Amino acid sequence: MAALRAQGALRLGGSLGLSVAGAESNVAIGLARLGHRVRWAGRVGADELGALVLRTLRAEGVDIEYAITDDTGRPTGLLLTEPRLGTLTRVSYYRSGSAGSVVSPADVLPALAATPRILHLTGITPALSPTAAEAALAAATAAREAGITVCLDVNHRSRLWTADSARTALRPLLARTDLLVASEDELPLVLERPGVDEPEAVRSVLAEGVGEVVVKRGARGATAFTADGATDRAARQVDAVDLVGAGDAFVSGYLSGLLDSVDIPARLYRAVTTAAFAVATRGDWEGLPTRDELGLFDQPDGTTIR
Repeated sequence: MAALRAQGALRLGGSLGLSVAGAESNVAIGLARLGHRVRWAGRVGADELGALVLRTLRAEGVDIEYAITDDTGRPTGLLLTEPRLGTLTRVSYYRSGSAGSVVSPADVLPALAATPRILHLTGITPALSPTAAEAALAAATAAREAGITVCLDVNHRSRLWTADSARTALRPLLARTDLLVASEDELPLVLERPGVDEPEAVRSVLAEGVGEVVVKRGARGATAFTADGATDRAARQVDAVDLVGAGDAFVSGYLSGLLDSVDIPARLYRAVTTAAFAVATRGDWEGLPTRDELGLFDQPDGTTIR
């Protein structure tokens, strides 16, 4: 979808910056910048905003062969962001009736024909409509049957649906998930019986066949859980400028490590590094690093690279 970013309160007017957003797009761009081959499947409107989305993905090295331009008059989805207090940002969504909201299984399944190593899904897509929920479930089912690793980032958006609606849609997806990513408050949304503490929640998810659970803890880092135990990683200490997109940046770093077959500590290290780039720069994905830039945070303060 497209994104309009305000410099202050929207009700006061002023200039807006136009860009592209969307959790799956952010992760795709993050992985492409790190040197991985990435394909994006979805729908955009036959409008200038849809052209901007496709142009941006293509420019960032993301394969858009299976992107569909909707010719029925449905517009490209839109979000507006406005800074309110420090790094607290308010987001407004305009996605009902958008081209992306009517994505269907037939739109996304062809993209799996080449058998990618990983299918990345988020809980945002099934929140858009019943057909979008069917598309996510169909993709996860086909990927699991083909031996493709399925990554599900809960990515709950309370302005799109309720917690109960999210749980109803996410539970079937969980049964087809190999890697679950969630923040601490999102983890209960995939449980049949919410209200338990984190250790029990993680045990429950692992018992249902998920191989790996990664819990994002924001400024406190993250923890990865498997049947062999837990691995913690502290966040990198940076001056936060914009927190929007940090979770997607984290996922792109983690999946990059998985694709490179590094161990869990190394995956977490790369994930918190890419997340640090996101929070230290404005925009959902604009500040994400290339592979050559991953070591920049290890340079002393004040370093000038000449």
